[in-house]
Amino acid sequence: MEKETLNIPVLALRGLTVFPRMTSSFDVERDFSIFALDNAMESNHEIFLVTQKEIGVMQPGESDLYKVGTVCHIAQIIKTSDSSVRVIVSGRRRAKMRRLWQTEPFLQANVEVLRESTVSPQNADETEALLRQTYSIFGSYKDLVNGISDDVVSAVLDCRDPGYLADFIAQNITLRHQDRQQILQELRPMLRLQKINEILAHEVEVISLEVELESKVRERVTHVQRDMILREQVKVLQHELGDDGDEEIEDYTDRIQALKLPDEVEKKLLKEVDRLAKQPFGSAESSVIRNYLDVCLEIPWNRHTRDRADVEAARRMLDHDHFGLEKVKERILEFIAVRQINPDAKGKILCLVGPPGVGKTSIAISVARAMNRKLARLSLGGVRDEADIRGHRKTYIGAMPGRIIDAIIRSKSMNPLLVLDEIDKLGNDMRGDPASALLEVLDSEQNGSFRDHFVELPVDLSKIMFITTANTTETIPRPLLDRMEVIELSRYTDEEKVEIARQYLLPKQLKEHGLRKSQMRVSDDTLRAIITGYTRESGVRVLERQIARLCRKTAMRLVTSDVKRIDITVNNLKDFLGIVRYTESLHITKDEIGVVNGLAWTEVGGEILEVEVNVMEGSGKLELTGNLGTVMQESVKAALSCLRSRCSELGIEKDFYKTRDIHVHFPEGAIPKDGPSAGIAITTAMLSALTGRKVRGDVAMTGEVTLRGRVLPIGGLKEKAMAAMRNGIRTVILPKENEKDLEEIDQTVRAHLHFIPVETVDAVFAAALVYLASAVVLDRTALPLMAESCDAGASLRV
Repeated sequence: MEKETLNIPVLALRGLTVFPRMTSSFDVERDFSIFALDNAMESNHEIFLVTQKEIGVMQPGESDLYKVGTVCHIAQIIKTSDSSVRVIVSGRRRAKMRRLWQTEPFLQANVEVLRESTVSPQNADETEALLRQTYSIFGSYKDLVNGISDDVVSAVLDCRDPGYLADFIAQNITLRHQDRQQILQELRPMLRLQKINEILAHEVEVISLEVELESKVRERVTHVQRDMILREQVKVLQHELGDDGDEEIEDYTDRIQALKLPDEVEKKLLKEVDRLAKQPFGSAESSVIRNYLDVCLEIPWNRHTRDRADVEAARRMLDHDHFGLEKVKERILEFIAVRQINPDAKGKILCLVGPPGVGKTSIAISVARAMNRKLARLSLGGVRDEADIRGHRKTYIGAMPGRIIDAIIRSKSMNPLLVLDEIDKLGNDMRGDPASALLEVLDSEQNGSFRDHFVELPVDLSKIMFITTANTTETIPRPLLDRMEVIELSRYTDEEKVEIARQYLLPKQLKEHGLRKSQMRVSDDTLRAIITGYTRESGVRVLERQIARLCRKTAMRLVTSDVKRIDITVNNLKDFLGIVRYTESLHITKDEIGVVNGLAWTEVGGEILEVEVNVMEGSGKLELTGNLGTVMQESVKAALSCLRSRCSELGIEKDFYKTRDIHVHFPEGAIPKDGPSAGIAITTAMLSALTGRKVRGDVAMTGEVTLRGRVLPIGGLKEKAMAAMRNGIRTVILPKENEKDLEEIDQTVRAHLHFIPVETVDAVFAAALVYLASAVVLDRTALPLMAESCDAGASLRV
């Protein structure tokens, strides 16, 4: 038989299936669907209705639609709003989509009309049995589900056509669109009716379980209500007999009144006690109120520790616990002196900023001991939720106070010292910004009445001393940083590390490993060798681990051999710690052309940063290598422009930037480098390479250069100076404006180095370049100025 095909508009349905010989109505909102209806109305009113596989797809393609649908006749279209219409359609025939050949401005497809098979008269008994099964299952379904009209029931019982009956039931009961699609795709009436029977039987089983569960829940609720009524009756009887049983309520009331709290606090807590007394036995609200009262009464209201007023005693305790850190100690002693004169002074907020391992947290702990204050520590690293600081509302399940109130409870004092560790590592997300929540906490003008979300009572934080720690101030929000007094802790010098190791770390590790001083001896030279060869850090954590390793090796030798004492020297250090892990920075030690020793700052201290420049015949290309950052690349270009503008003064060919290729390289290319402080080193190396003059190998320099040849100040001078001394440098050239920073440099370093402050590159060239009488490299008129600048800079011997 010849197949019947149609080119017909397509309407994609979401969660809806239309069957043949059925009338359906639905709303249409999508523009391409409305266009399809308009096109169908202009022709023969026929449209192909097919269901989408996924309801959420807004622009369906061929793969998003089922293949089998229904060719329908549009009976009526009613406009319900500006963007939607209601359609009434009558299903005609099943059809299969062969190809969706149009998607814009509406869907249109080539469909093949499907012919259904007929029921054989020979199978009349089987058909009758299947129909009776359907009537029975549908009756059970109707008894469990409300909302099925009598007309639908009558139509089902009167129907004798298996195919139509299956379609009718699927159309008129609540089913998933996937189940309806199975019925629509089945062309054999008997199998179609069997499938609807299976679906109905499954629905009856599921609904029966739902009814059973609902009955159990209703029974349980009734039991709880009955139990509550009985308990309330018992309480009434106890009240009539004069036995209230309110010992808990009386206990809360007595504890609140004994604390002599401020009026607002006492009134609020007594109100909560009254609410607790009115709660029915076993209610969830009573547990919330009881937990709230317990937390509020754990706060150490009106309990304070007496500060130590002896400045000298506090100084001795701080010096005993820590070597160095003079700025922090001096600031704490000043605070103690102020408290000695004015006991009512407000607490202070200090922020200790420095690299890891320099003693920020430990000095805060020592401060608490020196001031005779209780201590509580809060680690803020990774905290992202504002509720961690301010607490949760007490109505939430599992609610608790914030970390500030919790720390006060743990310290058992209203004037403790709170250490807020890693404040620079606070995060924020959709749950709030904890750094913003700290703005009130760390403001001595506002924190006199801090309100936690859980406690909801004013808590005085003005007597608390806050000490925060951070590795950098870059990630701390400006408003928060403005509320704190920042004290910077720089890295320890090698000599400071030697003292710390000898006075603190070595005795500590000997004690932990059960060794006596006479059993293991370590000289200062050995400690220096450990510091330079086996550690590379700002603090002393790795140094302590290496000393612990020495103790373990010593203990092993003492146990396994007859020796009574182990002397660890520079010569036998490798036997204990292995090969040397770190060597001195790569740098020149003799005079060379185009090579300059620069100075760099890193998180673990200063380093020698060598600059190499080669000049070759070429076309004026500038090559930069060594993993340089944007700022350092700009410094190279500024140095080149500075030299070009001074060609005649410096004896450089005026067209060198056209006839020569310049290659600037920073060794150790795997390490990223950035910053402007290598400007004068780059300029000097370029001039040396262009003129053939050697650069002194015992000179290192640091400073930013401008296009006019001025030398601008830099940071990290203390660390850079220590790196220069450690690497055998004798002379350090630095910006004139950094001369004031020399006071902060260790006396040992200042005694070993000759510092030359400079204001212009002329003074740099005069101090760093080797003068050759036979080489005409500089304009003679420039020499007096350069010599004068050099003398002015060399006048300071530190």
